[in-house]
Amino acid sequence: MPWCEDCNQFHPPDALDEAGACPECGTVIGERAKVPWHFKLLIVATVIYLGWRAFQGIAWLIGRF
Repeated sequence: MPWCEDCNQFHPPDALDEAGACPECGTVIGERAKVPWHFKLLIVATVIYLGWRAFQGIAWLIGRF
């Protein structure tokens, strides 16, 4: 958690603005955490996999009738 020397308190990372400034006094105390590239890759791979499985399920249903 980012510590503000001027306010003498901790602030949760989501309370900071885009520049990483303290919401109380405006002093820059840290930068917001970025989403890791491998998490984005995991999301894309999951969407592709589930899309393929949905296609397979629909094709299976059509083939049964």
